[in-house]
Amino acid sequence: MEQYRSIIWEIVEDGIGLLTLNRPAAYNSINGEMLDELEEFWRNRLYDMDTRVIMLRGAGEKGFCAGLDMKYTLENSALANAADFYKFQARLGRLNLAMRRAPQPIIALVHGAAAGLGFSFVLASDIRIISTDARFCAAYINIGLGGADMACSYLLPRLIGAGRAYEIMYLGEFISAQEAVDLGMISRMVDRSALYDTGLEMARKIAKRNPMVLRLTKEAINMNIDAGGMEQALNMEDRNQVLLTMASGIRSTV
Repeated sequence: MEQYRSIIWEIVEDGIGLLTLNRPAAYNSINGEMLDELEEFWRNRLYDMDTRVIMLRGAGEKGFCAGLDMKYTLENSALANAADFYKFQARLGRLNLAMRRAPQPIIALVHGAAAGLGFSFVLASDIRIISTDARFCAAYINIGLGGADMACSYLLPRLIGAGRAYEIMYLGEFISAQEAVDLGMISRMVDRSALYDTGLEMARKIAKRNPMVLRLTKEAINMNIDAGGMEQALNMEDRNQVLLTMASGIRSTV
């Protein structure tokens, strides 16, 4: 089992993994250590055929993830030149790309606040299950940065449409759990006490599927979000169905 300090990775059942952001005293905010460990974690998932689905949650009672650890960020940005800061920025944003590239469906289990990069982690997940006390904030504009950051300007309009996405990123205000549901951003809302069990129930259903089927389905959905038209979307679907049919036929003859 992979060993980390700022995150916890555990296999809870056959084919089902649980990733916990584990800095509860700091609202599970991302510092340098967590950045390093998340990069390694998502890189390892690319070649992990045993894990079929991943649940993602934040440790403790305070909330899912408050985004960047501002103390760490300020201490390091003060010493950095433009090139170093650009590298730091690029690494953070590409955590969301790594989540999209991971072959496993990701189920985010969100309680309390998900702000900044924590909000982007929620958006980059495939399925979002939240508690009634969850709330969300594209907080980037509140700390003097552009409101479009950490893939939020890519992911949010594709989930809820551009109209409300503009408002959420311009204002940097929290939206409630019910608002998130009404916007179509959320799969299910449950009491906090039922959050983990609801996620595990869904993960069990997904984990029953062939891992190659899951991989190609996730890939097709993500690719077709950006497809130029129906023809490109159909080409992706056709390719996947042929690959899966051929693989099934080969197995049946062995």
